[in-house]
Amino acid sequence: MVIYLLRRIATLILTLLGITFVTFLLIKSLPGDPVEGLIGERAEQATVERIRREIGADQPMLLQYRGYLKLVFTGDLGTSYYTNRKVLDDLKAKCLHTFELAFAAMLFASLTGILLGTLMAVSRGSIIDRIGLLVSAGGISLPVFWLGLTLMLIFSFLIPLLPPSGMGEGELIYLILPASTLGISSAAYIVRITRSSLLEVLTQPYITTARSKGLTKTKVILKHALKNALLPIITLIGLDFGSYLNGSVLTETIFGWDGVGRYAVEGIMRRDYPVVMGTVLVGAAFFVFINFFVDLIYLYLDPRIRVRE
Repeated sequence: MVIYLLRRIATLILTLLGITFVTFLLIKSLPGDPVEGLIGERAEQATVERIRREIGADQPMLLQYRGYLKLVFTGDLGTSYYTNRKVLDDLKAKCLHTFELAFAAMLFASLTGILLGTLMAVSRGSIIDRIGLLVSAGGISLPVFWLGLTLMLIFSFLIPLLPPSGMGEGELIYLILPASTLGISSAAYIVRITRSSLLEVLTQPYITTARSKGLTKTKVILKHALKNALLPIITLIGLDFGSYLNGSVLTETIFGWDGVGRYAVEGIMRRDYPVVMGTVLVGAAFFVFINFFVDLIYLYLDPRIRVRE
């Protein structure tokens, strides 16, 4: 168990370092000069050189990367070139907004997907199963931007029940449309994974033994079958939740949600290196830590992993 955890932690650290280095190289290889984008192309050369020295753009690339790592290790993600605010302070507020949206979307997707997938598995071949397969295929196929705009048109204009965009004062009603838009695709995948995984488990001999003991169908499904079918479902939920926390750019843009996704896009458009590097690092950390947490859940759900490790 201890060796397993230490191996996962070492992988986590190396992954984060690799992500920062690759992202730094990609950003530096983009055409254009962030200093010229900051002060304009007609600025005097002396001013350009002064600002270049202030932000460290005159140093070799490896020294710039080393300086960035020093800031990260001290808990400082740098200062935005344009707003002159600490990137970490901006990310704290925007991460809370994105986490709120991601949690609501994942809760909707998980409950809907597992319930509908279980219902489809226990009624295989019925009209419910066929309709569920058709609906889940549609949920996977629909683009997020089209789905978001369609839901906005229906529930904000044709049937004015929900606000079309914004965050209001934190009211729950502002969260319904963006969370639904973000979660429908994940729910569709979870439906299909739950159905296929549960159908496979229901053919196992121990399920036949449980039924022969006179257990009710509900108890067999919930106590014996569903728990053993959860591993691929948890993997999918963890990956989707990590991608949500990285910032769902389209959803946040469509609904005016002030999260990490919009913040990252603004940084990319402005060539604001500290903002881009900060959002990438925080997003990667979220994703890696969530996968680490999923690995811990595996240890609980699957005794074979504990024995092997």
